Amino acid sequence: MTFAHPYYLYLLLLLIPLAAWYVLRQRKKQASLQVSSTDAFDNVSKATTLRVYLRHAPFVLRMVAVALVIVILARPQSTNSLENRSTEGIDIMLAMDISGSMLAEDLKPNRLEAAKNVAMSFINGRPDDNIGLVLFSGESFTQCPLTTDHAVLLNLFKDIKSGMITDGTAIGLGLANAVSRIKDSRAKSRVIILLTDGSNNMGEIAPVTAAEIAHTFGIRVYTVGVGTRGEAPYPYQTAFGIKYQNIPVDIDEPTLNQIATTTGGQYFRATDNSSLKSIYEEIDRMEKTKISVQQYNKKKEEYMPWALWVFALLLLETLFRYTLLRNIP
Repeated sequence: MTFAHPYYLYLLLLLIPLAAWYVLRQRKKQASLQVSSTDAFDNVSKATTLRVYLRHAPFVLRMVAVALVIVILARPQSTNSLENRSTEGIDIMLAMDISGSMLAEDLKPNRLEAAKNVAMSFINGRPDDNIGLVLFSGESFTQCPLTTDHAVLLNLFKDIKSGMITDGTAIGLGLANAVSRIKDSRAKSRVIILLTDGSNNMGEIAPVTAAEIAHTFGIRVYTVGVGTRGEAPYPYQTAFGIKYQNIPVDIDEPTLNQIATTTGGQYFRATDNSSLKSIYEEIDRMEKTKISVQQYNKKKEEYMPWALWVFALLLLETLFRYTLLRNIP
């Protein structure tokens, strides 16, 4: 329910001084009478007592009627809305490195958990897109095919951990797997976001070869290198608990840059949590889903029910004044 002229509702404030005037007027009409005993009033009928209680009813009915007239002046309306929504779908495959080096703690709590958290936030911000997930280390497998059921996808993120498959870094194999999952998509835009912290050292497919395959299918690849510059603390288990050792950060940036350039994408370097988050935000801006919305509003005047109430209240007030509450001069 909306009002075409809502400013008329301020007139309802006038009811406050009207009510105050009525109360003061009634007090001036009161009279007192001193009697020696009230026994004579013990047999007063209930009908007479009811009339005493109802003597204010005509004023109350009139006030409510005036309030409803003010509402009618504000023109109550109902609105029926029809919205046509069209989207230009974007299909996105996330290819994530889960090798042992992703447990390094130059990002907090470690590279893998930071990558998972940022990717999940990215997914939540794109409700209209098909998104899938490929994991790789020494081998590669599909954790989730393209889906719009993001609740299922996000739940699968909880199961990701290093050591699920043979350790190593098969960047080419992970990219090729992601390409195979998205190449048959009919979306106008197909994107792969490949995240790794190392150099390709396993797998039968070279990263550049996989990039050329992606380019053949018109798939754009954004590559993300994760890791600080220099050395990073890496935890390892000993008989005396977890110890840390600094390991060199070895990211094959030239290859990742070449993959992005070949496919029309872009290479990013994430050295900490904030830069990783900024990278996904930038990709989100570059690959924003286009939405076209046409909205139609049809308004209907809803004054008639209010007017009927006004008529009924005034009629009831008149009946009270000239029947049950009639004053005899």
